[in-house]
Amino acid sequence: MSNVFHTLAVAGLMALAGTGPAHAAETTPAAQQQYWSAQAGAPGNAARGQTFFNSKHGGEWSCSSCHGTPPTAQGKHANTGKVIAPLAPAFNAKAFTDSAKVDKWFKRNCNDVLSRECSAAEKADVLTYLNSLK
Repeated sequence: MSNVFHTLAVAGLMALAGTGPAHAAETTPAAQQQYWSAQAGAPGNAARGQTFFNSKHGGEWSCSSCHGTPPTAQGKHANTGKVIAPLAPAFNAKAFTDSAKVDKWFKRNCNDVLSRECSAAEKADVLTYLNSLK
């Protein structure tokens, strides 16, 4: 069993058993980066991730349209105006700490920006970029 899956399994069992702190994260930004790099079959690349994050991919929006450039401060949804917490993990302790939310938001946001789901390599690159911001 990989370390990422082991960590997730242990955290899930602890949550079910009520033996861990209720506020504890079940994943980390680094674990998410490692997971998506493994799924892609290659390490994420921060430069590619930054380019991807800041580029429009045939539509109206890029990731930075809502999350800002760089995504180290609060963003604002381009359509609704809703305030969005900083995306870079060094500036938001909750970023990428809940696998279900990571999956949900990658699916939704990639669909908004790309009109399709992001590939594992694109997720790995974006996470590598976001984790590099300090």
